[in-house]
Amino acid sequence: MIPSLETYREIAQLNEWALILPEIVLAVIALTLLVAELLLKKSRHPFISLFAILGQVAVLALVLANFWFPPQLDVSLSLFSGMISHTANGQMMRIFFLLASILVSLLANSYLEQRKLPKVEFFAILLLVTASFMLLVQSTHFVMLFICLETVTVGFYVLVSYFRSQNTSLEGGLKYLIQGALSSSLLLFGIVLLYGAGSNPGLVGNVAEPMQFDHLATFISANPSHPLVLIGALLIISGLCFKMGVVPFQIWVPDVYQGAPMPVTAFLAVASKAGGFFLLMNLIKGPFAALDAFLIPLLSVLAALSILYGNLAALGQYSPKRLIGLSGISHAGYLLMGVTAALTIPSAYSAINFYLFVYLFGSFLVFAVMQKASPDHDALHDMRDYANLYKQQPLLGMALAIGLGSLAGIPPLAGFLAKLLLFIAAFQAGLYTLLGVAIFGVVVSIYYYFGWLRTALFRPFVAPETAHTIPALTRGQLVFLIVLMTVTVLLGVYPGSIGGLLF
Repeated sequence: MIPSLETYREIAQLNEWALILPEIVLAVIALTLLVAELLLKKSRHPFISLFAILGQVAVLALVLANFWFPPQLDVSLSLFSGMISHTANGQMMRIFFLLASILVSLLANSYLEQRKLPKVEFFAILLLVTASFMLLVQSTHFVMLFICLETVTVGFYVLVSYFRSQNTSLEGGLKYLIQGALSSSLLLFGIVLLYGAGSNPGLVGNVAEPMQFDHLATFISANPSHPLVLIGALLIISGLCFKMGVVPFQIWVPDVYQGAPMPVTAFLAVASKAGGFFLLMNLIKGPFAALDAFLIPLLSVLAALSILYGNLAALGQYSPKRLIGLSGISHAGYLLMGVTAALTIPSAYSAINFYLFVYLFGSFLVFAVMQKASPDHDALHDMRDYANLYKQQPLLGMALAIGLGSLAGIPPLAGFLAKLLLFIAAFQAGLYTLLGVAIFGVVVSIYYYFGWLRTALFRPFVAPETAHTIPALTRGQLVFLIVLMTVTVLLGVYPGSIGGLLF
């Protein structure tokens, strides 16, 4: 039956384009960058990257204004025929990805210039990936979810292999492509199973639109133990676990992190993980809300395995990029512990959000130091490059200590409070065994994080005369490090200073 004209008018009335203005502006800026590269003289091209950064800052200001002074809307507004929803949590997710994108842009600006890599294409892809992330975490329909997720993934395929003259970058891009295709297949297969089950007239509570989260939640609550529902949910979670770097879908992480350019590694480590967890939380609060009896043991096992594997595998690493990748697997385990606790303790969602923001600041602080300390071929970056770091650049040594200390969970830094909140949520949820594994993981992580710091601050691997010479900090890099260090300390000592604005 062909829909009537009135039906199309009703659909059009739900299309509130102004509410996705930040994503539209980012896409317009990305296209403007490509046009400007063609029209402007080569001497003007450095201004293009500045325009991209300022454009992102303007969009962030717009989103912050809407977050702190929201228009008079419903708490949860369904848009575009149920494809996305406008919520306070979605606004916070937008802020997260815009912050990550701006920090990546600042890192990439000097990185690309030093290595004579094209800037415009990098920033254009980065903006489109960021816009896709922002739409992804607001999606309430599996079609929208899959399209946004694949846009993000394809963008990362290009960014990981962006350093085309390095075989390690191309190898990392190929590995990410192959395993990313596998994860997309799992995700799509799970969606198809849920669609088939939800539209089956022989099952209780079948719905006309089983790919829309609210409708699917109604169906799953009526059939929580049906095999198609459980297998479909399992496959969808498996596809998301790849993005989050959760065991047993973590095998790509060390190789891709090592091969990718440093700013891309930072973006992949933070944004991809956060996108997967934000999406998982949306699913658990929505269509998978009735599957707690199935999800709690499943997610608990995955969390424990991720914490153990990530921390134990990082013990013998001398490549900082691989070490960060493996430790990121353990951080995914801590976050997955929080998600498991949130199935019974809803307050755990705030702890997860806080942890992700703390992880954002701590990770970029470490990556900023890594980029400064690494040689031109950053895939060969190893611990020897940090010999006498503190003697050469005291601020870099201090920044590395604060960043790694936060990731390790050392008081009074923000990472300690973030881990403590997750541990409290796990204790309240009765996840005692998983909590014990997490505490063991924190103890192990202190060993390899402080081994890195020992090299940078106290005992070098090589003699001072043969140590890697680190260039002086520019004014912009100085401000970058000071701001991130200040935020990391403030969030640990007085979390209300910044965290109170978001949580």
